[in-house]
Amino acid sequence: MVDFCHLHSHTQYSLLDGASDIKTLMKKAKADGQTAVAITDHGNMFGVFKFVKEAHAQGIKPIIGCEFYVAEDRHIKSFEKSRGQKDVRYHQLMLAKNTLGYQNLTKLCSLGYTEGMYGKYPRIDKELILKYHEGIIATSCCIGAEIPQTILSGNIELAEEKLKWWLDVFGEDYYIEIQRQRGLERIDNTGMSQEDVNQILLGFAKKYNIKTIATNDAHYVEQEDYAPHDVLLCVNTGSLLEDKERFKFPSSDFYFKTKDEMNSIFGDVKTALENTMEIASKIDDIKLTRDILLPAFPLPVGFDTQEVYLRHLAFEGARRKYGNISAVVEDRLNFELDVITKSGYSGYFLIVQDFTSVARKIGVSVGPGRGSAAGSCVAYCLGITNIDPIKYDLLFERFLNPERVSMPDIDIDFDDDGRGKVIDYVIDKYGKNQVAQIVTYGTMAARSSLRDVGRVMNIPLNEVDRVAKTFPSHLTATLAGVLAEKDIDSKQKDVFTSEDKEKAYEFRKLAAEKTDIGQMIQTAKKLEGSVRNTGIHACGVIITPDDITNFVPVSTAKDSDLLVSQYDNSVAEEAGLLKMDFLGLKTLTIIKDALEIIQDRYNVQLDIDNISLEDEATFELFQRGDMVGIFQYESPGMQKYLRDLIPTRFEDLIAMNALYRPGPLQYIPDFIARKNGKQEIKFDLADMEEYLAETYGITVYQEQVMLLSQKLAGFSKGDADMLRKAMGKKQKAVLDKMFPKFVDGCKVNGHPEEVVKKIWTDWEAFASYAFNKSHSTCYAYIAFQTAYLKAHFPAAFMASVLNHNKSDISKINFFLQETKRMKIDVLGPDINESNIKFAVNSKGQIRFGLSALKGVGEGPVEEIVKERKENGHFEDVFDMMRRLNLRSVNKKCIDSLVLGGALDSFGEINRAQYFELTGDRNETFIESLLKYGANYQAQKDSNQMSLFGDAMTNYIDNPKPPVVPEWNQIDKLEKEKEVTGIYISGHPLDDYHIEFKNFINCPLETAEQTQGRLLKLGGIVTDAHFATSQKGTGYVRFTIQDFTGSLQISLYNEKYESYKHLITKGQVLYVEGSNEKGYTQDRYFFNVRDIRMLDTIGKLLTKSLTIKLPLHTINEHLIHELEQICIDKVGPHMLKLKVVDDSEDTGIDLVATQMKISADYQFIESLEQLGLAYRIN
Repeated sequence: MVDFCHLHSHTQYSLLDGASDIKTLMKKAKADGQTAVAITDHGNMFGVFKFVKEAHAQGIKPIIGCEFYVAEDRHIKSFEKSRGQKDVRYHQLMLAKNTLGYQNLTKLCSLGYTEGMYGKYPRIDKELILKYHEGIIATSCCIGAEIPQTILSGNIELAEEKLKWWLDVFGEDYYIEIQRQRGLERIDNTGMSQEDVNQILLGFAKKYNIKTIATNDAHYVEQEDYAPHDVLLCVNTGSLLEDKERFKFPSSDFYFKTKDEMNSIFGDVKTALENTMEIASKIDDIKLTRDILLPAFPLPVGFDTQEVYLRHLAFEGARRKYGNISAVVEDRLNFELDVITKSGYSGYFLIVQDFTSVARKIGVSVGPGRGSAAGSCVAYCLGITNIDPIKYDLLFERFLNPERVSMPDIDIDFDDDGRGKVIDYVIDKYGKNQVAQIVTYGTMAARSSLRDVGRVMNIPLNEVDRVAKTFPSHLTATLAGVLAEKDIDSKQKDVFTSEDKEKAYEFRKLAAEKTDIGQMIQTAKKLEGSVRNTGIHACGVIITPDDITNFVPVSTAKDSDLLVSQYDNSVAEEAGLLKMDFLGLKTLTIIKDALEIIQDRYNVQLDIDNISLEDEATFELFQRGDMVGIFQYESPGMQKYLRDLIPTRFEDLIAMNALYRPGPLQYIPDFIARKNGKQEIKFDLADMEEYLAETYGITVYQEQVMLLSQKLAGFSKGDADMLRKAMGKKQKAVLDKMFPKFVDGCKVNGHPEEVVKKIWTDWEAFASYAFNKSHSTCYAYIAFQTAYLKAHFPAAFMASVLNHNKSDISKINFFLQETKRMKIDVLGPDINESNIKFAVNSKGQIRFGLSALKGVGEGPVEEIVKERKENGHFEDVFDMMRRLNLRSVNKKCIDSLVLGGALDSFGEINRAQYFELTGDRNETFIESLLKYGANYQAQKDSNQMSLFGDAMTNYIDNPKPPVVPEWNQIDKLEKEKEVTGIYISGHPLDDYHIEFKNFINCPLETAEQTQGRLLKLGGIVTDAHFATSQKGTGYVRFTIQDFTGSLQISLYNEKYESYKHLITKGQVLYVEGSNEKGYTQDRYFFNVRDIRMLDTIGKLLTKSLTIKLPLHTINEHLIHELEQICIDKVGPHMLKLKVVDDSEDTGIDLVATQMKISADYQFIESLEQLGLAYRIN
């Protein structure tokens, strides 16, 4: 058997055209004894780095290539179909022979995107090939290439001329390529087969003494992968499998064949197989990994080296931060600068400090830091971070280990709006051709794979939905894992909930069916993980010392003006790329905008970076668990723990941020008990108190393990960081080596061996959960800033929160509820008071921003606000129409202003009148107003040329509004919601707070997906359609809506007759029922069991109310307040009290025999204001 290697193979990075997983392909190549393999994806090099890495891991020589799209002129991007013009592009295989060849491939591939992109095809042309052909091997390629296509057209002479061009350019590095794929016996009605083309090519080879190679156009690994690959093609082209005219491969022959199979096919031209190995021997084993390439940072006059300038900036910054530089600070800076200098990263720190400093100068908010970078005192003094690492025991070696130096990673948070400005600065400084964003690959996850395959197979959408919803919802669930050979994959099974396990076994049954559903699932399993598309990394930016295409291939993206690297984030550092994460943090924008509102409204210029971290009002907020809108602390669980903890120090907040996550969560009760003196604080060794005292004897942070290992066992800083990493990642081999060293070091320092072993065991158990204190400190600091604003400037803070959540209806409703709970009025839009965004008025109320209205852009709002500021409030709608620029403020804008209630303050005209036709004219009152305004302004302009001046405008009469009644409240609120997205002036369900909290068990948002239990739903009827069936019986289909979503329900037969009188638009209903399968199909429907008026439910079901009174909260003031509430709300419901002593875990039940109360909305609201928990019985 002749040796052979594949030189024409596509991976899944030939997006939606190739299906070969790189690892799977390499394993097959190794098993077959293949010593070299090429990657030749269509038009891109996305997979090259991973391909080369995997090839080296398998001991196979990687050959880097690309199958380009070659056009006549890459610059031409418009074609007139009527004139028969079209984009003619050919396939062209090229392989890199050496490093120069790789660089030229990179250039060609990049230019295909930056200069030749047409539709989804990155195209190059012969002009570029002439320029960048050195070090490259080229072939006549496949049936889609220039020479084979010319042969197929019947013009053999022209094909020969074209061949000569390629031969002149590439010489001995040009090869004739022949392929033999089944299904190509008649190509595109030409009367020719692929073998006919091969024979002509072989004739050319003989005539011009060109060597021939045999290849197989491999698009998937195994022959049976043909069917999933066919589905992939349909996903790519938006076709169905059943479409007869769709694009498809002619056979199942396009797989990665073995050497034996290739010998069998090309037995008559064995030299063509041998020549593949000749090419492999010609090709250097190109290494793509390299050290990080840092761009040159320009030094100011007087500084010879980056190291000297960095030292200067660090000590200058230290004087600003600390005043007098203490010995501790000086030693720390010298230690860090020494490590930075030795590792060669001085330039990196200079680059980061440069753009963070500029960001602050141009008014962009910069976060206090994130991740381990906050442990650097140099970063703090440079202004990169804003947390003093010495004060909070944050460690530099956690960031940059002095004994095992790796590339530092400083992630920077900027405010959302300012992030782009900082990136623009970096582009201006280093050049657009040296800055790029990072590509991401969108893969087909389990559910998206199911949905894609279901669509392609034309399976009804409801069936696909049913199957997708049967799949476990756990984040780790994969089709491969759930459908593992004998049982669910053990790693997934161990983390699944009981519900997920139940779903998984149900899903396995569906997959085993010999039906379309079973086939859909099995096909989806094979396609899971396939690369579906590319995107852009949310925050990653690459900066290179020279043109980026000298180092890596780049692509372009529709939604970015920047170049995009073709290598993703996972390989950026190995490829030598300096990657910076420019993160946009919404909370920083909220803080920034709140500060602007505070300055505008209260004339207070607050320096948020210098607030006291001991502020009492802020701590009271944390102690109440009043955390809605507070960064990282707003989950209900966190709120409960904060109320129990009663934090009094900033360190308590840092610890809670670190503990409130899976794993360490279990230590929170002990932490709270120790903080509040209910559990003894113990230290295994007295020497541990120095570092564990702040967390009450509990090891919370990785830094504590590092510091204690140095203190107890004499570990170096580098060893301490290695220990932290090994424990966090459970690296048993490393830990086994370090354990004796730890024990011996502790014994030298006089610590008992048994105690030391216990400490090590405790650390092993907890260190995998221990969190990075640097990160927790930074984010606790941001949380404290937001809490400070909420405590001292609640209206300004909530206005800013609303501004930055207005695009998410569920969130804005949530925050509106919180604002109302805080007793802050949220007023609808008003033409005389609203600004562009939500703002605070002189009474401390929040006013809706005009730009948040649909149909009202920022341009018209700026016009309205400008006119108002220059010439005062509008007196009435006629004054408004006379004064506004009606080219900017058009009919759509006025419509939205009226519907949103922005003109209500004018008083005399209701909203309905604006939309009514006026008099005998066929126009609405709004249209009449617009004509009036236009006529007035035209007359005014002409009066400037008139002797009579403004007097003439007095003859233009105000149009009279039609007389019609106001819309009813429901209609008014619905129309208001159309333009605001929310109910502002009220919600139809506002008065049903108690019923929703106590008697409704499922929000409508999730009702359709909830099965297996009785659902108790509540909502307002927003739509009702009554009709008669073919049998003559009545039915109704109606929609109810609550605060979260809506649900459509149908009633037939007896249920229709029983409940039809309740189904009217605007009616607020209580509906009981469950999702059940139909008799004849698997589709679920909502089966109604009972419908009632929601306001009767509380009266029917409420018997008593129990108030929980923690013993430590009972005092004279509380008893007086509670008594007054009960006196004000006498009613039919029994009052019960449960007095509890949390410290002893005991309680006593009491019943009020002399008093009954009315457990209505106002009573409940009063209890909530007192912070008392309750239960309706």
